Amino acid sequence: MAYAFTEKKRIRKSFGKRPDVMEVPYLLAIQLDSFREFLQQGVAMEDRKSTGLQAAFNSIFPIEAYSGSAALEYVSYRLGTPAFDVLECQQRGMTFAAPLRVKVRLVIYDKTSKNKVVKDIKEQEVYMGDIPLMTDNGTFVINGTERVIVSQLHRSPGVFFEHDKGKTHSSGKLLFSARVIPYRGSWLDFEFDHKDLLYVRIDRRRKLPATILLRSLGYSSKEMLDLFFEMENFSCSDDGFQFEVIPERLRGEVASFNIEANGKTIVESGRKITARHIRQMDEADISSLAVPAEFVIGRVLGQDLINTDTGELIASANDEITDELLAQMQEEGVTEFTTLYINELNRGGYLSDTLRNDSAASQLEAQVEIYRMMRPGEPPTQESAENLFHSLFFSFDRYDLSAVGRMKFNRRLAREELTGEGILSNEDIVEVMRTLINIKDGHGLVDDIDNLGNRRIRSVGEMAENQFRIGLVRVERAVKERLNLAESDGLMPQELINAKPISAAIKEFFGSSQLSQFMDQVNPLSEVTHKRRISALGPGGLTRERAGFEVRDVHPTHYGRVCPIETPEGPNIGLINTLAVYARTNNYGFLETPYRKVNDGQVTDEIVYLSAYDEINFHIAQASANTDEKGQLNDDLLSCRYQNEFTMATPDVIEYMDVSPRQIVSVAASLIPFLEHDDANRALMGANMQRQAVPTMRAEKPLVGTGIERDVAVDSGVAVVAKRGGMVDFVDGSRIVVRVNDNETAAGESGVDIYNMTKYTRSNQNTCINQRPLVKPGNQIARGDVLADGPSTDMGELALGQNLTVAFMPWNGYNFEDSILISERVVEEDRYTTIHIEELTCMARDTKLGPEEITADIPNVGESALGRLDESGIVYIGAEVQPGDILVGKVTPKGETQLTPEEKLLRAIFGEKASDVKDTSLRAKSSMAGTVVDVRIFTRDGIKKDKRSLDIEQLELDDVRKNLNSRKAIIEQDIF
Repeated sequence: MAYAFTEKKRIRKSFGKRPDVMEVPYLLAIQLDSFREFLQQGVAMEDRKSTGLQAAFNSIFPIEAYSGSAALEYVSYRLGTPAFDVLECQQRGMTFAAPLRVKVRLVIYDKTSKNKVVKDIKEQEVYMGDIPLMTDNGTFVINGTERVIVSQLHRSPGVFFEHDKGKTHSSGKLLFSARVIPYRGSWLDFEFDHKDLLYVRIDRRRKLPATILLRSLGYSSKEMLDLFFEMENFSCSDDGFQFEVIPERLRGEVASFNIEANGKTIVESGRKITARHIRQMDEADISSLAVPAEFVIGRVLGQDLINTDTGELIASANDEITDELLAQMQEEGVTEFTTLYINELNRGGYLSDTLRNDSAASQLEAQVEIYRMMRPGEPPTQESAENLFHSLFFSFDRYDLSAVGRMKFNRRLAREELTGEGILSNEDIVEVMRTLINIKDGHGLVDDIDNLGNRRIRSVGEMAENQFRIGLVRVERAVKERLNLAESDGLMPQELINAKPISAAIKEFFGSSQLSQFMDQVNPLSEVTHKRRISALGPGGLTRERAGFEVRDVHPTHYGRVCPIETPEGPNIGLINTLAVYARTNNYGFLETPYRKVNDGQVTDEIVYLSAYDEINFHIAQASANTDEKGQLNDDLLSCRYQNEFTMATPDVIEYMDVSPRQIVSVAASLIPFLEHDDANRALMGANMQRQAVPTMRAEKPLVGTGIERDVAVDSGVAVVAKRGGMVDFVDGSRIVVRVNDNETAAGESGVDIYNMTKYTRSNQNTCINQRPLVKPGNQIARGDVLADGPSTDMGELALGQNLTVAFMPWNGYNFEDSILISERVVEEDRYTTIHIEELTCMARDTKLGPEEITADIPNVGESALGRLDESGIVYIGAEVQPGDILVGKVTPKGETQLTPEEKLLRAIFGEKASDVKDTSLRAKSSMAGTVVDVRIFTRDGIKKDKRSLDIEQLELDDVRKNLNSRKAIIEQDIF
């Protein structure tokens, strides 16, 4: 194994019994990949996939005028360059964003022509607001502060079948229901009540009989019965009734008459028909039976009965056969009729009963009924009822299952084709009802909504796309109204589009959404964990108050996807989770975890990622399963997972195996040595408390690690990592200059890499970010080597605490309960001394009485108090300040008092001004004692800069010149 530069300085011995099959993946991939898909920056227009910004534009454009005389079409988009870099945005309190420029085409049609004839085309690039950009470390700089967009775990679109667990009705009867959840649009619920009638709800409004929805779709009563029921045929004669029998359908019923064949009685009257009886009937080849009238009475007609002579309707489909109706049928000379196949055991007549409860007789009446339910109080018309019904589930503008929803929908209904349209079809709705009825009849299982196969991750890119689409929809309304004027006023696309709604939607999301959070920057681990967090809260998610125990609980499908340990202890327990070490999201947003393929007990190094839905039918062995040198599983019985249960199996049935024992936990939990010996509750507290460790002055490597420390330090971005290999040319406290290897330098590229250190910078939590070089001039380094340590890192490894000898013993009562004693040496050596950086701001404004002034000339203040200020009145860098010390001298004009003529004269002669101003200087707070590490001065354009401001600018220019000179010197040496 090749060691990196810093690894050679400190070689770690691994006591792991099994070699690592797979490296730990890049820990911030979930953030960076998602946002890359959203922007598709640097991808040619024709190669762009329909995701992110591209998908948002495609869904809204083309925008057509109401009159159809003009249309605005989308051509392409590009992102400009940001006005400031990340560092400058943080210093100036700006947002790190790039302007979005969209090329649109205005097409004007000839009104006089019957067909659409293009009269004029105008193409123009239009500015559509600024899009915040993600930094290399997966964060956003919004108004100068680093923020993280937390991924959301929400219920996947699709169709779900469930029951109420007997809680709704006092009898404890299970009431089954189905719910179709789109990505956007109205929810559709089907539910049974305690009388076994099937109802439909739209958007959780009042329920209507489900047959009303079917009738609205254009189905007649006869068609509904044909869709949901099998038929039984009867023929009538003077001798009685003949029943066309299918023996299997009689299983479990009690015979109401003797069933005979070839003069032999197979089933006696009053006996239950069993599988043996059915076998005997099949052997006897019985196809029809003579049945008494009692057998027919109570059955339900499957079609309309019409007198063939007169054309008169005797009885309608779904009518129950009574004694009177039977007599009338015999009178009218009915020779054949069909009934619905219904039995008590596994074929309920739910839809037939619901149809009797349905008052609507026609499609229009059914649509009006739905209109009244959705818009109570508004008078319905035929057109409005039809339009509303169509817009609910059959309009692309209002309803979208999305690719995920369609895949889940088709997969749940056992269809082979997993792609399709985003809107519902009549067959979809019928199929959902049919499946629900089958589940009620005992054919099929309900879904588990807490299964990670039914919950998906919504990451940054997807949430930003949704917000962008909201902004575009607002723009679309305004554009539609103005398009009618496009031709008459000779408007250009620029004048049609107002970017403000888009900017506002984006700004609101990144600035104040529940999932856009102020980054936890206490130490590198807390940064990484925050970016890998998964929240069930937020817009479109759960709320703390409504979330029950089931949602918060650890589910078998969390294995390898979500950490069962790391979650908060408070009211958010189980609602905020963390991604497991190897987990990733697939194209649909479902969490996947890697497994090694096993063939006939032979473990291979082939890695396969499986989602919770895919893995359910495989036997998966643990990473700790014993293998011989050739990789053959050598235990007779292995512990494995199958269908979300732990079981024992022989090696020949094992299909997959875990890649690593740390696969099931998160990054923070995997940093705990000997985690397997911990109590789960204490491990949870340990994983959470590591994130609260403040960086010490001197980070000290852990004596016992778990092997993931280096990955955390490097992936968090706090350490400086070599972009290309080469030789270190120059090092000082603030920069490292590397002469790059020739074979790693592309044509036209500079052969010099300059790394500027971050020195004593404030983090979001006021801790100190400081980078220290690890290399010396002349060192040979490779790509990916750690060149400088950041906060809480030592030699490129995460180092959160100190190595101390701890004694567990009583000591004269001084360490009673949670008190601890420390030795003097701990204090002396600054083992737990931490540096905190506070930022103080002082603004000089223009007041009504005149401008405030920053100056060292402050009234009634002694010389000693001004000793730390320069001539501009600003404290110098390196000054040690105590509570109450002046940091920036500032005077504010006072309100003028009425002066006597004598005072006015004296003031005019001697120019006495001191009494006009009051001291409003910025002073160190009462709890503040420390050293000034940086001073920044911002001056508005057009205002003269003071000396200190010009000095700072000069220093910044000197730094730039230093970098240019180093680059130039190395290039000159290489050439000459």
